[in-house]
Amino acid sequence: MSRIMDIMIAPSLLASDFGRLAEAAEQSELAGAEFLHFDVMDGSFVPNLSMGPAAVKCLRPVSKAIFDVHLMIENPDQFLESFAHSGADIITVQAEACVHLQRTLAQIRKLGAKAGVALNPATPLSALDYILDDLDLILVMTVNPGFGGQEFLPQMLDKIVSVRERISRADHPIHLEVDGGISKETAGIVARAGANVLVAGTAIFGCWDGIASGIRTVREAAIDGMKT
Repeated sequence: MSRIMDIMIAPSLLASDFGRLAEAAEQSELAGAEFLHFDVMDGSFVPNLSMGPAAVKCLRPVSKAIFDVHLMIENPDQFLESFAHSGADIITVQAEACVHLQRTLAQIRKLGAKAGVALNPATPLSALDYILDDLDLILVMTVNPGFGGQEFLPQMLDKIVSVRERISRADHPIHLEVDGGISKETAGIVARAGANVLVAGTAIFGCWDGIASGIRTVREAAIDGMKT
């Protein structure tokens, strides 16, 4: 199958109106978003606070989308069970926050969720050594985590290419997700570099023409980038 057909959009609920989360989730799914992205922050690993397992649990009955939970927190192991039982389909942990990364990934799978690892901009690809067999998703952060609305770091394009090369050598499917500064201007270049899941917040929930238009614009830009 052409990789163009594999492009998936993950609206980041962090950029939505928290007073209308259910509406944002429903509109995103109706507009064709395959994933819903939950940014979980603890005010320690990153300088911000956001949502927890309760948000996942509350939205699970209103959406059949893939719930993509990104834990930007210290000691993620203590919250894995809560998020899995709340309805997370994918739980992604930061490589930098895990003392025993392989054990954490194995525990996520044991709980019935898919396992992902996120790499901050300065984190080397060697963090992936010896854990590809334990992964269902690799998230390349294209900004430093903690705040929405940041500008895309273009030096991350080479990193995306390198991660795609590693995935190509794995013996099972692994999503390559990108998060940070994804918009009409950057969706094409990250898709061309090898990403197939694009997290976008401001570009979708801040779109002047509505959520559906924002999702369509990001997807079309990604597909156009794959063609060039």
